[in-house]
Amino acid sequence: MRKWWAPCPGSWLCSHCLGGGGALRGVGSTALRPASPQTFHGNVDKDTPVLSELPEPVVARFIRIYPLTWNGSLCMRLEVLGCPVARECGGLAGARRGGGVLGWATQHPAKDNPASLAAVYSYYAQNEVVATDDLDFRHHSYKDMRQLMKVVNEECPTITRTYSLGKSSRGLKIYAMEISDNPGEHELGEPEFRYTAGIHGNEVLGRELLLLLMQYLCREYRDGNPRVRSLVQDTRIHLVPSLNPDGYEVAAQMGSEFGNWALGLWTEEGFDIFEDFPDLNSVLWGAEERKWVPYRVPNNNLPIPERYLSPDATVSTEVRAIIAWMEKNPFVLGANLNGGERLVSYPYDMTRTPTQEQLLAAAMAAARGEDEDEVSEAQETPDHAIFRWLAISFASAHLTLTEPYRGGCQAQDYTGGMGIVNGAKWNPRSGTINDFSYLHTNCLELSFYLGCDKFPHESELPREWENNKEALLTFMEQVHRGIKGVVTDEQGIPIANATISVSGINHGVKTASGGDYWRILNPGEYRVTAHAEGYTPSAKTCNVDYDIGATQCNFILARSNWKRIREIMAMNGNRPIPHIDPSRPMTPQQRRLQQRRLQHRLRLRAQMRLRRLNATTTLGPHTVPSTLPPAPATTLSTTIEPWGLVPPTTAGWEESETETYTEVVTEFGTEVEPEFGTKVEPEFETQLEPEFETQLEPEFEEEEEEEEEEEEEIATGQAFPFTTVETYTVNFGDF
Repeated sequence: MRKWWAPCPGSWLCSHCLGGGGALRGVGSTALRPASPQTFHGNVDKDTPVLSELPEPVVARFIRIYPLTWNGSLCMRLEVLGCPVARECGGLAGARRGGGVLGWATQHPAKDNPASLAAVYSYYAQNEVVATDDLDFRHHSYKDMRQLMKVVNEECPTITRTYSLGKSSRGLKIYAMEISDNPGEHELGEPEFRYTAGIHGNEVLGRELLLLLMQYLCREYRDGNPRVRSLVQDTRIHLVPSLNPDGYEVAAQMGSEFGNWALGLWTEEGFDIFEDFPDLNSVLWGAEERKWVPYRVPNNNLPIPERYLSPDATVSTEVRAIIAWMEKNPFVLGANLNGGERLVSYPYDMTRTPTQEQLLAAAMAAARGEDEDEVSEAQETPDHAIFRWLAISFASAHLTLTEPYRGGCQAQDYTGGMGIVNGAKWNPRSGTINDFSYLHTNCLELSFYLGCDKFPHESELPREWENNKEALLTFMEQVHRGIKGVVTDEQGIPIANATISVSGINHGVKTASGGDYWRILNPGEYRVTAHAEGYTPSAKTCNVDYDIGATQCNFILARSNWKRIREIMAMNGNRPIPHIDPSRPMTPQQRRLQQRRLQHRLRLRAQMRLRRLNATTTLGPHTVPSTLPPAPATTLSTTIEPWGLVPPTTAGWEESETETYTEVVTEFGTEVEPEFGTKVEPEFETQLEPEFETQLEPEFEEEEEEEEEEEEEIATGQAFPFTTVETYTVNFGDF
């Protein structure tokens, strides 16, 4: 690397020129007190020189050059310690250089153009990244972290609460800070938000950012900051700075200078917490392939497999505590802060195997030079557009994530310069916290990767706080975007676990214990339906505006006879009820099956009518016409047998497709009650003669009316009541 200095009049060193090659990217400052750090932007390609100018003349005391890694290659970092002209010394200016590129940093003396220099300095002062918040910028051990959270709680006792999720495998508590106007209590209609960090013990920037965020929210709330006050009063915020305290203690022993990529990443037991959650993606996708969603398997709030909940399951202690915490609180939105990359990742994180049709379509699209849209859709959630908006809301507010020269930490930039990427396309993994949160709870969770350096030096924390502060606040405000409301019955009693479905989005949410719900949606008009077991569904149209603030959309559900329907279905073995869509034409096989069932029911109807006529006209043995075989005698009883439900059978579909009919005959009329689930009586099939098929004529209905009139006359002529009960079964399995 070549370097030289051009002296100015009066022996002041006012400019310097740096030459070299490779990537160019720098961070520096003219003075620590009172000047502020300056950022020298690097080149986009290796053949383009970059000119950087200092806002005012600087006297260099010494220059330090040392190698670093950036964008997967070696580069050089240049730091200049000096002081501005007419200022107190103690500044630091820096630039990062690689091989093969020319870069200049020049400054004209103040006497050349004082007005221009003042204008440049004023412009720079308005846009520089300076940590103006009086916060504790240092790395905190486990003991220091606990003490800091205690101090924040003492400073703001009315809006903060410290609690523990559980313990790590080494017995360290996983502390959390709640910030709300009513800490410790879930308020009706108030959404809950969470930030977690330290899921990998050696990725410490997120840990320190959450500790800084606690201090910032507390002090700004006390100072009357309207934005912070509104956020605290309308949101229940949970901050967990260290999900893996054991891993951090291991990484902190080596520090930022001697730590490596993997030291402290795992727990004490050797688990990677990020991908140690139940794999619910395979459960949902398998059910979708079998057309079980949403009738047999829901599309949201999927249960955890029993094998995962067993005491001897291979699950980390920390993950068990995190899952219990997720299920206890109705979180709506959240993010986990990580390191080692610079991007925002959103679900799905697991790759779904495309179908043969999708692979064929992708191959044809590739042959035409088009995008493989159908294969890409296999990695997307039903809330793909919402996840992209949430990711962009953080990345666009971040000071460095969307810069065009940002590059990638390991290889190419997977985000295309936007700073966001689908997790399955970038780094496919199964059982991640993001996918589990989306499929098991109502919470939409994303991953923020804040920088290439997993363990930045303590001196870089002020700058990183300024880079991330606005993005952290902006993302928290997104929890108030979409719709919210309360689901109650007609008496005003809240309905818990009701499902809120949005037309066009195959993923619902559940109401909390108080009947309240929140659904993050992009601006637009949506058809929303609320349905719960035992209630009639209700639907309405809800509009979502562009401004922050969820639209109120309440539902009142009326009770239905669904409970009775479920009892009948349970007696029938919980078999699905066949349904023919009237908008779709029937196939020839379906039409023949429908005709056979209709004929069978008509034959059964005729047989029931004959039995009813026999029971009401005579008390002795009755002889049917010569075209029919003799019917068995009917025995009368003077008492009514108690009516009850037949318990459900364990028989399968083939063994239990029967219907049981109980005939109750009195002098005042006849009643037929169907029951399900009883074994078939084979002798009944032999009593149905083929002659009944010839009775499907119009005059059949006239005979029925005459018989009903005759039955009424006979019934009114009796002087005393009596009852006859007879039960028989019919097998529909052959039809």
